[in-house]
Amino acid sequence: MDNSNNNYNNSMLEQTLQEGKLLRLLNCLIVAHLRHNNLTQAASAVASATMTPLNAEAPPNKLLQLVAMGLAAQNNDIFAGISSFALDSSLVGYDSILAPRTTVLDFSAVHDTKGASKFFPKHETRHISEHKNVSRCARFSPDGKFVATGSADMSIKLFEVAKIKQTMQPDSREGSARPVIRTFYDHLQPINDLDFHPQNNVLISGAKDHTIRFFDFSKTVAKRAFKVIQDTHNVRSVSFHPSGDFVLAGTDHPIPHLYDVNTFHCYVSASVLESNANGAINQVRYSSTGGMYVTASKDGSVKLWDGVTASCVRSIGGAHGTAEATSANFTKDLRFVLSCGKDSSVKLWEIGTGRLVKQYVGATHTQSRCQAVFNDTEEFVLCIDEPSNEIVIWDALTTEKVARWPSNHNGAPRWLDHSPTEAAFVSCGMDRSIRFWKETL
Repeated sequence: MDNSNNNYNNSMLEQTLQEGKLLRLLNCLIVAHLRHNNLTQAASAVASATMTPLNAEAPPNKLLQLVAMGLAAQNNDIFAGISSFALDSSLVGYDSILAPRTTVLDFSAVHDTKGASKFFPKHETRHISEHKNVSRCARFSPDGKFVATGSADMSIKLFEVAKIKQTMQPDSREGSARPVIRTFYDHLQPINDLDFHPQNNVLISGAKDHTIRFFDFSKTVAKRAFKVIQDTHNVRSVSFHPSGDFVLAGTDHPIPHLYDVNTFHCYVSASVLESNANGAINQVRYSSTGGMYVTASKDGSVKLWDGVTASCVRSIGGAHGTAEATSANFTKDLRFVLSCGKDSSVKLWEIGTGRLVKQYVGATHTQSRCQAVFNDTEEFVLCIDEPSNEIVIWDALTTEKVARWPSNHNGAPRWLDHSPTEAAFVSCGMDRSIRFWKETL
């Protein structure tokens, strides 16, 4: 009896020790993950609360990779017998990690360009609609099911992606599917940017009339905004916080404007002098966690901001020389920012150091406020070549140019946006037209 009790106690002790070891490892991974993603305040708080060394080491993306592997293993029934509740990805909002096209790329590594570049698959394209004036911007919804476009004619068109694809089927009859499911009219001047609420059927727009307008696209008859934020400047760019409770506005003012969606209260960083900002903001984008946001400015700079304190934590001055920086977007792992400028360059920057990691050259864009985008797997970078009226694609790792395609617009396209979930993108043109592109199967 004593032996069985001793064995039981030893077994329980071993289990407790193993669980403690696992917990310490998990805490180290969390702290390292936060630190690698430049979330130093959060890393410090977790380290302090869990008595974990702040300098805990782990390879970049290790936590993401382990989570993705665990969720993939769950799908393969490798963890048979373990509580499904404990591994239910839907409870923690990680469904997107299981997207079949998701990849994890290390952009900081040195890559041999000789014969290493990937082939960008052929796409088919279709003219899906047009505005009455220049098509200025486009944005996909987070789930990739919708795409919206904004125009100098002050209107917004909302498309259902499934209906667009239906019109591209070989046996599709003309007019059998109408991909434009909503058209909104409420702005008084041209529209600059759009964004979708992360959870609800709400679309926001920023325009030259100094307003941010909220549209409920769950209602079939609503054509006007149900909520309006009045800014003091031309609203060049808008971005929802991942919670949906806040909206960032990039305006002609050099500091981003942060609005509480419920109270309309505006917050502006108190560290104006520290930020050394002296140019209007062409684009502002939140990170997927809300811990940071990035701005691209007319003075050529790219700036990183703390999502909690709203202070500028890193300024890459002259990121595009004296030319305007026209766009800036985070990579999925939040370690890099892809920027585009009117110096005809597309650049990848390491957030932690501000170091230029990669440069994509060979496309000229000096006139329009265009943006460079990753495809959905981040294996390729897309941008516009204005003189040749082409779409240029690079291998994201090797920086080698792998394709140049005629845009099929009458004149250079003004804007590109890629679906976050599949091999599809949209282009908007000075010719007022909107084209949808999808991989040829």
